[in-house]
Amino acid sequence: MKPRMIFILFLLVALALGGTGCTKKESNVIKIGVFEPITGANAAGGQLEVEGIKLANKLYPEVLGKKVELVIADNKSDKVEAATAAARLVEKDKVTAIIGSWGSSLSMAAGDIVKKGKVPTVGASCTNPLVTAGNDYYFRVCFIDPFQGTVMANYAYSKLNAKRAAIIQEVNNDYAVGLAKFFMDSFRALTGAEDSIVAVANYNTGDQDFSAQLTNIKAQNPDVIFAPGNFTESALIISQARKLGINCPFIGGDTWETQEFLDIGQEAVEGVVFSTFFATETPITAESAKFIEAYRKEYNKEPAAVAALGYDAYILILDALKRANSTDRVKLRDEIAKTKNFAGAAGIITLDANGDAIKNAVIKVVKDGKFTYLDTIAPQQ
Repeated sequence: MKPRMIFILFLLVALALGGTGCTKKESNVIKIGVFEPITGANAAGGQLEVEGIKLANKLYPEVLGKKVELVIADNKSDKVEAATAAARLVEKDKVTAIIGSWGSSLSMAAGDIVKKGKVPTVGASCTNPLVTAGNDYYFRVCFIDPFQGTVMANYAYSKLNAKRAAIIQEVNNDYAVGLAKFFMDSFRALTGAEDSIVAVANYNTGDQDFSAQLTNIKAQNPDVIFAPGNFTESALIISQARKLGINCPFIGGDTWETQEFLDIGQEAVEGVVFSTFFATETPITAESAKFIEAYRKEYNKEPAAVAALGYDAYILILDALKRANSTDRVKLRDEIAKTKNFAGAAGIITLDANGDAIKNAVIKVVKDGKFTYLDTIAPQQ
């Protein structure tokens, strides 16, 4: 009986020590969730953001004396999957914070989940105002579409001398529809003419033939075409427009800055102009230079703007964790909200009352098959 009792006591002690060891290990890890489109129509954009996030995690792997672990969930470029991925990060993985997502619609699908779960979430490139509207737990490190739309309307009016603009928009994409509206409002104000928008054409994600929309637009003879939408469809639209003899300038938004846009559009996209967040030609902070050098070394290519924003979302969360000196989600949320003059790779970040970054916009042109810096536009204060 005695040996049996000794064995049982030994077993209980071993189990207790094992449990303590597991708890200790868990407490030394801070989990940051990442929900991005790794597959599906938006995969190229999501993968670029993940590259930036992973690089930031490699350069800054610890905070508060704890290892930072990335928990990456694929939202599959789908709104329902985005909500599911966010819920899994909140409820199952118990992450301290979340980064994502490329695509405003995907971010908005997760909005109520992170709000109810009280998990502070930082978007990298989701620009639709509705992402953060009424949500104290959603922030972003990029500018928003009212500013981006105004920037491109000003470019069309002032630089291209355009008086008549046509719109072709991805109608089931909140980003595209929102950006188109802000462009139209600004362009009409600049021209002083309600009929300065001569055509508005719609298409759906995944469409491949745009001949009907483009034929109607061609008949209106616009000076410029604004085409906010995903990189794949946008490149196809421009290519088909050139084949139809539409030679006026095409301008767009930040989603165009992917290698896939260049690969699909090829010579047809030469000369197109778009707004984005960051240019390697004009590093703004010491963190910019550090990011550019590390990214080139890690991935053997030039960084896209959204990769820089993914990087910034990560380091901003770490900065807020340091200021909070805690992994408590509410305390972390409060510190993120206080972010002011934070030096990120893509510029200085100050968050306004809505959780939106007050940032410059960068304008780029496709030149010789590459994205080339044109100008930097500051928001009017």
